[in-house]
Amino acid sequence: MTRAMQQFKGLVRPIYRTARTQFDRLRLKQQIRRTPRPLRVVVGAGHHCPSGWVGTNIHQLNLLLPADWDFYFAERPITALLAEHVWEHLTLDEGLLAAQNCFRYLHPGGYLRVAVPDGLHPDPAYREHVRPGGTGPGADDHKIFYTYRSIGELFARAGFTVKPLEYFDEQGNFHHLSWQAADGMIRRSFHFDRRNQPGHPIPAYTSLLIDVHKDGAASPAKE
Repeated sequence: MTRAMQQFKGLVRPIYRTARTQFDRLRLKQQIRRTPRPLRVVVGAGHHCPSGWVGTNIHQLNLLLPADWDFYFAERPITALLAEHVWEHLTLDEGLLAAQNCFRYLHPGGYLRVAVPDGLHPDPAYREHVRPGGTGPGADDHKIFYTYRSIGELFARAGFTVKPLEYFDEQGNFHHLSWQAADGMIRRSFHFDRRNQPGHPIPAYTSLLIDVHKDGAASPAKE
């Protein structure tokens, strides 16, 4: 490849990336407009989006940018939000700002289901895998190792009512409430992660899983 060709490609790539991002944003906005109520949105979806939900990724919807939220949702309040292993990639201040943006654009009575790595999981191998700077995929970008208390306090500060669904406590005891996948599927969870063996006293892989509600609405999870 000639030097001129390399320089040309170097100029074209950022233009292409910008155009592709704008195309993705406009396509997503059209999808949201066509989506019947209720509007249910996955943030940080990657390649996984449950049926009946609208999937978004950071190049389309940056949780920290009010302008992105306004672009999509100024006229379409959200009924439900779903975030599986997203908040650990934000600093504490960023996590609070993202929670506040979620609260603002949720319809009264709406909810957000959040899953993050569990900082109180008793298995050292699990903690090493998912801790900030740990050995697992993506752990080099993890900023916070949450416990049920710390993540609950963060979302309460943003105005939400918090209900933990799956978590370990300080004594290493696992707590689990029944919840419906239709209300927000979390793959890395007690029932749905294939690494967990039936009857084993300590699940091999779980997430710290909570539902948080705007205006104190009742949780879809059941005791």
